[in-house]
Amino acid sequence: MSRVYLVGYMGAGKTTVGKQLAKMLDATFIDLDQAIAEGERRTVKTLFEQVGESGFRGMERAWLNRITEQHPKLVCATGGGTPCFYDNMQYMNAHGITVYLEMDVSSIVYRLSHSNEERPLIAHLSPDELTRFVSRHLDERSEFYHEAQITFGALGMNRLKLQNLVDRIRAASAKS
Repeated sequence: MSRVYLVGYMGAGKTTVGKQLAKMLDATFIDLDQAIAEGERRTVKTLFEQVGESGFRGMERAWLNRITEQHPKLVCATGGGTPCFYDNMQYMNAHGITVYLEMDVSSIVYRLSHSNEERPLIAHLSPDELTRFVSRHLDERSEFYHEAQITFGALGMNRLKLQNLVDRIRAASAKS
């Protein structure tokens, strides 16, 4: 097992699942957004405000490369948009196993509306606007997410499902 990149929409559980997978795979866990915030000494929200989404996506690409180069045994929780910019999805597929944590719109909206985490793309949206935004956004990003080598249902994650995901990652890793 080398590197595992978790992709999926915000709120799908990439960080939570990633931490558990890293323990089970004896790998380093890195949350890409957290690494960027720590490395740039600014929150992702502040970066979006200061450099805009396109500026942030450039930083995100550079940090993805840096993290990949520094960690041969890695579980990386990417940002929801990471696979959709530049050639990030192809890059991750070439450097490890990509896992799409798939979740339906209503479950994502529920999680996002009950989260305390600051998410700059949705902070200003009403509940109805959030549902429309997630539905449209997920539809736009879905083609990128589906380029992942493994698609895995993220709802109802438990120890048994996690072990199943670990087994699938190991099998995919053995083939590459």
